[in-house]
Amino acid sequence: MRPKDIVIIGIMSAILIIAQVALSFIPNVELVSLLVILFSLLYGWKTLFIIYVFVLVEGLIYGFGIWWINYLYVWTILMLAAMLFKKQRSPFFWAILSGTFGLIFGTLCSIPYLFIGGVPMAVSQIISGIPFDVIHCVGNYAVTLALFNPLYRFLEWVNHKGQKLVS
Repeated sequence: MRPKDIVIIGIMSAILIIAQVALSFIPNVELVSLLVILFSLLYGWKTLFIIYVFVLVEGLIYGFGIWWINYLYVWTILMLAAMLFKKQRSPFFWAILSGTFGLIFGTLCSIPYLFIGGVPMAVSQIISGIPFDVIHCVGNYAVTLALFNPLYRFLEWVNHKGQKLVS
C-alpha cells in the first residue's frame, strides 16, 4: 500500500468518525451511510480499510459490545451494495438504497441475537427497533438525496487535486 493510500484511509476514517460523533445526539440520523456509499464509489476496496479503522475507533470511543460486532459486517454490506451499483449516479437511486439500508439496519444488527437467544430474541430485537429503523430510513433518504451530488463532486475534486499535487 502506498503512503497516499494510507493518508486517504486515515483522513476518510476520521471524517466518518467526526460525522458520526457530530450527529450522535439525533437518534438514527447520520451521515455515515452516505459517506460509506461515496467512499465505495470513489475508493473501491480501500473502503474496507476506511470502514474497519472507523469501527475500531468507534469501539474505543463507545466501548466494545454486540453493537460493535454488528458494525464489522453491516457497513461492509453497504459498501458491497454500493460497489455492485457503482455505475449509478442518480441521487434518487442512492437515496433509495441508503433509505432501504436504514430500514433494514435493525434486522441486520439482529443477527448476533440469533446465536445468543435464538429466533425469539432476534425477532424481538427487530420488532422493538422498527420505529428507529423508520427514522433511520427517512433520515438516510433525505440526507443522501440532499448531499449525494455536492459531496460526490467535492470528493472527486479533492481526489483530482490530490493526484495533481502528488504527480
